Amino acid sequence: MRHRKRAGALALLLLIAAAVLAAGPQRSVQVREGKLRQSPSFLGKITADVAYGDRMEVLEETAGWTRVRDGSGRSGWIHASALTEKKVVLKAGQGDVAAGASGEEIALAGKGFNEEVEKTYRAANPDVDFAWVDRMETWTVTPDQAAAFVSAGKLVPGGAR
Repeated sequence: MRHRKRAGALALLLLIAAAVLAAGPQRSVQVREGKLRQSPSFLGKITADVAYGDRMEVLEETAGWTRVRDGSGRSGWIHASALTEKKVVLKAGQGDVAAGASGEEIALAGKGFNEEVEKTYRAANPDVDFAWVDRMETWTVTPDQAAAFVSAGKLVPGGAR
């Protein structure tokens, strides 16, 4: 009887070890809100939302996209730039993580198009009419509207071959 209990416990430990070893590499979501998509394309249908710090198991990688699965079993494609190999740890006392940004995020944002860059560009190009650009910045497009646009235009996620 005692040997059966030991054998059962050993079998259970082996199953747990096999499950852990079978799991793919892990990544953390490093953006405030990420989108899992049905296909590896920004035009792919959104299947789920993931949040900053969520751990993802890597299933496959291709052309800047990563197919992942979360702890709840939801899977989909997310752009590789939304993931990091670092384990993101949300510590008590940090406040509202969604409202904050790391120094690295601020530095990256500073390299992009900002008010100062726009002001310099406008000064160097005084004849350019920015009225439509300013209007477009106020527009929002829902996922349903984007999907209708893709369908009406017969666009193919990932590009036509």
